[in-house]
Amino acid sequence: MSEKILLVKRDGDFHYPIYFENDFSGLSQAVKDAGFAGRKICVVTDSHVRPLYLEAVIDELEKISSCVFCFCFEAGEKNKNLDTVQELYRTLIQNEMDRKGLLVALGGGVVGDLTGFGAATYLRGIDFIQVPTTLLAQVDSSVGGKTGVDFQQYKNMVGAFHQPVLVYMNMSTLHSLPDTEFACGMGEILKTGLICDGDFFRFVNSNQPFIKERKLDILSVMIRRCCEIKAGVVERDPKEKGERALLNLGHTVGHAVEKLKDFRLLHGQCVGLGLIAAAYLSMKRNLLTQEEYEEIRISCKNFDLPLTVDGLKAEDVLLATKKDKKMEQGHIKFILMNGIGKSFIDTTVTDSELISAIGEILK
Repeated sequence: MSEKILLVKRDGDFHYPIYFENDFSGLSQAVKDAGFAGRKICVVTDSHVRPLYLEAVIDELEKISSCVFCFCFEAGEKNKNLDTVQELYRTLIQNEMDRKGLLVALGGGVVGDLTGFGAATYLRGIDFIQVPTTLLAQVDSSVGGKTGVDFQQYKNMVGAFHQPVLVYMNMSTLHSLPDTEFACGMGEILKTGLICDGDFFRFVNSNQPFIKERKLDILSVMIRRCCEIKAGVVERDPKEKGERALLNLGHTVGHAVEKLKDFRLLHGQCVGLGLIAAAYLSMKRNLLTQEEYEEIRISCKNFDLPLTVDGLKAEDVLLATKKDKKMEQGHIKFILMNGIGKSFIDTTVTDSELISAIGEILK
């Protein structure tokens, strides 16, 4: 199989390709090869991405469809909610989208999550494809079929598992990504290595100058490896009954901080903070050495992720972790590290341990 295509499959459940390209010129052929030529298509995007890439994507899709229209919403996590989903439904109904229709998520994680949830629930489920334009979306949210929206201040509380039929990545979109957004993607990339591939974690760190220069050859290798790791986990555990929970490394504390900061800190920044808290807790349990803990902190710093956060109390962060959707029968499923590149699920983390770990990231 071409190095530009990675297949994600689980027999009897799902089967779709991930394309790694440097432009949008192959998008129409990819959609056609997937069997979706001639379908009515709605491109879902946000106000940041629309002026950058919508025209190019619509031009491509019009090569294989006579009806392509757009739904655009104001960018930002604050709009990843049921009100925006209702507006999407209204647009689809007004354009007479039926069960053969196709949604295209053009944008970052917010766009992908919302589009996937809309596809999962409109007419009891229609097909959608992911066209992620941020590093964070390319290495994480566009692969795996987790979709959802926020409910009030609770992140991703309403959602569904709904796999895309195609993922098309145009690496060159990363050149237009603001530095802060790029750093957010690096939070998830470091997390991926820490979960199960220490060699990959150190490859990323050793290539830091080229990655920060956004050299597409290095980015392509890095992004593909992240997708390989996540695809393998998803294939084995698509509904997060076991192993897939490992992908939540850094997310328990990260989501709590994200929520308490009212989403003013970006998701990848909060994941980075969560990684430091998890690493500190792992070190205190003698699972990581002091040197390994410092290596993780330095990695976050080198990729411009925050090491601390201000304006929060440890007790409030602890309380917020207990309202996370990853709670199970009153216990937090916390992900710890037993060395770099080896993680595991633990349900014995105490409140005092968490308070100590949270204190490590508070100014």
